Amino acid sequence: MGRVAIVLLSLMVFGCFAEPTSNSDAVNAEPMDYRTAVFAGGCFWCMEPPFDKLPGVISTVSGYAGGHLIAPTYRDVTGGRSGHLEVIQITYDPGKVSYEELLDVFWVNVDPVDGGGQFCDRGESYTTAIFTSTDREQKLAQESQVKVQQRLSQEIQTPIRPLKSPGFYPAEDYHQNYYQKNSIRYKFYRSSCGRDSRLKALWGNS
Repeated sequence: MGRVAIVLLSLMVFGCFAEPTSNSDAVNAEPMDYRTAVFAGGCFWCMEPPFDKLPGVISTVSGYAGGHLIAPTYRDVTGGRSGHLEVIQITYDPGKVSYEELLDVFWVNVDPVDGGGQFCDRGESYTTAIFTSTDREQKLAQESQVKVQQRLSQEIQTPIRPLKSPGFYPAEDYHQNYYQKNSIRYKFYRSSCGRDSRLKALWGNS
């Protein structure tokens, strides 16, 4: 066998047992174990900012959940024809932020003792709720609810509800990231609605 043939045969044999390249590792890597959480806290425009700045949160999407109408519109929801609430869906990395931490952020951004809406927004679609998808979320939500009850010493009006399939419907595009795309209007609405003053009265500087 010639020298060239021996070299080629060696490359073929040892090549079969070579370690995979980094590119191969990237292709075969497992996808990130992201999870989602769904909370209703009144106007969904106002619920995006506190979660968007939380390390470990990948994205927030405004939408609707909890009702009976398939693919509801904003008019359907605010008009009381769908049974849905305004919610946000949070996609997060559980390796960086826990569901318990998301619950902590949720509570201090709502008025959980108001069962008729939130701040200046009244009606069912603006009421609060925690929508759970697993038994673990249900348990953690209940535990956090008890702590809030003890802290505020008032009856909590925020129910914990199962997120039934399909569960979450994204809102129209113009609602997404409204606080960024229409910052002046957003700030005026938030201030005039009395949200921040009520939150400070309830939670102090939490």
